[in-house]
Amino acid sequence: MERTRGHRRRKLSVAAGVGVGGGEDRLSALPDDVLIHILLKLRDAPVAARTSVLARRWRRVWALLPELHFPVGTDPDRIRAALTAHDAPALRHLFVAGIEATPEIAAAWLPIAARRLSGVLHFKNTGGMNGASAGERGTLKLPCFEKATKVVLDLHSIGLTLPPSGVFTRLTDLELVRIQLHGPCSLSDVVSSPRCPSLRRLSVCSVRGLENFTIQSESLVQLELRSLHILQQLNIVALSLQKLKVFLCFTNPLNEGQPVANISAPQLVTLDWRSAYDPSSVLFGEMPNLQQLTTNPLFVYGDDIFSGLNHHSLMLPQHFHHIRKFILILFYLQVRGNERFLMEEMTKLPNITILGLVVLACGHSFGASSFHVLKMSSGIRELMLQLVTRSESKAFVCQPGCICAEPSNWETEDLVLPCLKEVAINGLRGTEHELPLVERLFKWATTLERVTIIFHDSISESNGEEFRQLLLSFSRPAICMEFSHCGGSLSFD
Repeated sequence: MERTRGHRRRKLSVAAGVGVGGGEDRLSALPDDVLIHILLKLRDAPVAARTSVLARRWRRVWALLPELHFPVGTDPDRIRAALTAHDAPALRHLFVAGIEATPEIAAAWLPIAARRLSGVLHFKNTGGMNGASAGERGTLKLPCFEKATKVVLDLHSIGLTLPPSGVFTRLTDLELVRIQLHGPCSLSDVVSSPRCPSLRRLSVCSVRGLENFTIQSESLVQLELRSLHILQQLNIVALSLQKLKVFLCFTNPLNEGQPVANISAPQLVTLDWRSAYDPSSVLFGEMPNLQQLTTNPLFVYGDDIFSGLNHHSLMLPQHFHHIRKFILILFYLQVRGNERFLMEEMTKLPNITILGLVVLACGHSFGASSFHVLKMSSGIRELMLQLVTRSESKAFVCQPGCICAEPSNWETEDLVLPCLKEVAINGLRGTEHELPLVERLFKWATTLERVTIIFHDSISESNGEEFRQLLLSFSRPAICMEFSHCGGSLSFD
């Protein structure tokens, strides 16, 4: 018998029921559902298929998998062959990752997937295609997925033609990312109720070729539109819609005139509108259930241009009399010397119960701006303060005499927040700009009951304990103080 390094080399038998060295193959004796569970842990369909060399018992097990994952580099012909040979009663999840995949490569397996899939399709393509434009790469014809429940397409600007007919009967989730749309069928036609009667969540991000978008849906609950720069007209009629996010849309400088939007969503609960807004062209219907509003960031210091941007951002919250939770983002530009304090142009806010204040101070003092916002919303019951440190501003040091120190009257002016019961602060680093505001919060909130502090990830345990003792000295016996070093972000949902 052949020996290697003093040990016997045993031969692997592939006979059914025979294990290594002629012993009993107990692994192959397991029920199919257990073997399928083992192969699913691989999350790699080609590797799962190669396990057929272990024993005859394994040769068809991979074809019974309810989930198929094809990693980067998988030959599209193998994907097509695997889908053709697949014998599971239902294919509930298909994941395909590609690098610089062309429409022809995807077309080799996508129609088969449309017929077989009864669950989730996730196709993610990466790579630059050597700088070729989407039009030069050709277009992928998307088949109708009649039985799929979720489709995620991240195509890295591959051209996509939507199916002109067919009903996505069971589709509840659709995500389109980095896609170049081509006609003749429009996205509006595909995602509205006649062809997507079960659609509940729709996300459209960085999709080109979408100048006008209209959706009429009776089932839609969540809609996110992000980075649709050339979008000019938006019409939404969604009787069940609860969450709407419109982020960085209508931003193409070549767009002529104001963006036109008409939103009819009577059940809307959360509105995140961080895009251009003008009440004469962006129309919201009655939204009696609205609970949470987020608007464009406000520039704390700047010139007339930024003052004009703030004016448009402030018009949206003024559209409402009461907002349970208002998320306000304060943004500090790099100071160049010709800026002025813009916050005083904010003269009115809705009645707010919970204020989420997100501060991107870039090393500047943010006491004056925060004071002004709190003065405008003195009836709040909860304050959630998120201190954001951008990577490019970590090395920034605010210079002596910086305009951010003005106006300084916030440090001495009286302010009473009689209803404020809870304060949560995330990202605290204990800087000279942070602690004065925190100390004054304890004085302004006369009925404060609970304070939660989440230190920035950069704070060591020893520094955290030092800050903890300092913050406790600001507090009163009736206030419950909680501290954490976990980092992360506050949930505004």
